[in-house]
Amino acid sequence: MKKLVVLFLMLVSISFAQELEKDDFNNEFSEFSTPKESYDPLVDYNRTMTSFNHYVYLNILEPTAKGYATVVPEIARTGISNFIDNVTFPIRFVNNVLQLKFNYALEELGRFAINSTIGIAGLMDPATSMNLKERKEDFGQTLAFYGAGEGFHLVLPFFGPSNLRDTFGLVADGYISPLTDVSSLDYKIPDRAEKTLGIQTIKLVNNVSLNQGRYETFTKDAIDLYSLLKNAYNQRREKEIKE
Repeated sequence: MKKLVVLFLMLVSISFAQELEKDDFNNEFSEFSTPKESYDPLVDYNRTMTSFNHYVYLNILEPTAKGYATVVPEIARTGISNFIDNVTFPIRFVNNVLQLKFNYALEELGRFAINSTIGIAGLMDPATSMNLKERKEDFGQTLAFYGAGEGFHLVLPFFGPSNLRDTFGLVADGYISPLTDVSSLDYKIPDRAEKTLGIQTIKLVNNVSLNQGRYETFTKDAIDLYSLLKNAYNQRREKEIKE
């Protein structure tokens, strides 16, 4: 039972942190258009969890991020974000290769080499000014590339909208990510699990601190919060898969 709890907490933390990457966050709450219906057998559970996540975000996560932002200067928080983007290069590289996007994989390799050296271990991002773009791909997109359907919609605690395919993808990406110690999934090594969760929590709070107010602006006039977030997620993922 303890092992399942640790695995669940790691999945939630890893996926939540990944979903709130700076560029992803901007896309999530700026490109929503026409609602799209999708298979949703867990609608009652999903609606309840959406309300829970909404409360936690507004009353716990956002205030924590604001406090963090008052202590840590923006230049330092941007450096932390850049460092995390750089160190998680293997996820993007591997999934670009798996999707046969070899030119994007080489672009990611070039970014990593430049930012790790000239960019001082990734704290700065000179690669972008050299027109080397970050090519974000994850295993959920890889599964879609090979024809896997999204499955049913699923809202994770503390995370938000997802689906069955992307949830499996997040677990696979966790094995590639340098920020995740896969051995920490063993309940006999709780200190490693705590270390992994701690790193992911810092990453999450840092990302939210760089995007304060966006979630509130997007959701403040929502008539149906669940449908709004669900459709925004589905449309963003559909766009990412097609790119």
